[in-house]
Amino acid sequence: MQNTERITEAELEKSKDILIKMRDYYYKKMVGQVHLGTALFATIMCNGHILLESVPGLAKTTAAKTITEAVNGTFSRIQCTPDLLPSDIIGTQVLNYSTNSFDTKLGPVYANFVLLDEINRSSAKTQSAMLEVMQEHQVTIGGNMYKMPDIFTVIATQNPIEQEGTYLLAEAQLDRFLLKEKLTYPNMNEEFAILNRIEQDAFVPESSVVELSDVVYLQQLVKRVYMDDSIKRYIIAIINATRYPERFIPKELAEYVTMGASTRGAIALMEVSKAMAVMCCRNYVTPDDVKSLIHSVLRHRITLNYAAVADHISEETIIDAILGAIQTP
Repeated sequence: MQNTERITEAELEKSKDILIKMRDYYYKKMVGQVHLGTALFATIMCNGHILLESVPGLAKTTAAKTITEAVNGTFSRIQCTPDLLPSDIIGTQVLNYSTNSFDTKLGPVYANFVLLDEINRSSAKTQSAMLEVMQEHQVTIGGNMYKMPDIFTVIATQNPIEQEGTYLLAEAQLDRFLLKEKLTYPNMNEEFAILNRIEQDAFVPESSVVELSDVVYLQQLVKRVYMDDSIKRYIIAIINATRYPERFIPKELAEYVTMGASTRGAIALMEVSKAMAVMCCRNYVTPDDVKSLIHSVLRHRITLNYAAVADHISEETIIDAILGAIQTP
């Protein structure tokens, strides 16, 4: 049951102060990629996971490290390869010859922020092991259970261009990610600013500006944000339209959709909308909060057929058509 205690102005002011410090630190190192920053903040505030899709070299690793530095968290980077084993990620038991017993060695997944680089290069078995940790927030080694940190966010990346030697994530696995963000190339002015910051050593780690306890505070605040029943029904209507698009959008567009969003998609949209409300210093959700990151919430939860690829129809096109067809409360 939702905590019905109203969020006070003082609590909103404190959350605003925390977010300003995080944003200032983030954009001191990051140039452009504003939408990525918003998506990362929303993901952290919901204690979820995010999938980043782009060609190499667009600051995905830098963004993950910057967020970690800002909140004084622990960071781990896992480079996915076809020969990567589940034990390489979650850990294993190692024989201690001095005691003639097995010692548990936790894997690199045990951190506050885990960068899972090129997740689509790891085998399906390894992907499943990692995604199980994401869902259950725990690992089991040698029959013993180890809880993940209270703040646990996986930032996974994948290269959409290369197909050879890759293992595409299944729909059920994609659904585990709260958001999927697509990164584009910076413009010329942004790239000029990046080169200047490289010369100025702007990417050297600095002291954190907030603590993990402040992130927990934001997460607890998000849970208390008020959402009216009309907004919940609006979210449900959008999700339902992804499942039965022929009832809401033109037939020529509906024919491209093979599968819509699950109930997890509705939950994700609700949680992200509440996070956006807090970022806007409000204790209630508006329809604009629902729309703000709707592409990131739904683009990996809507499956299109091969005809859509041939005709250059994207998930965003379908989402925009559905938004135009559903009445805003």
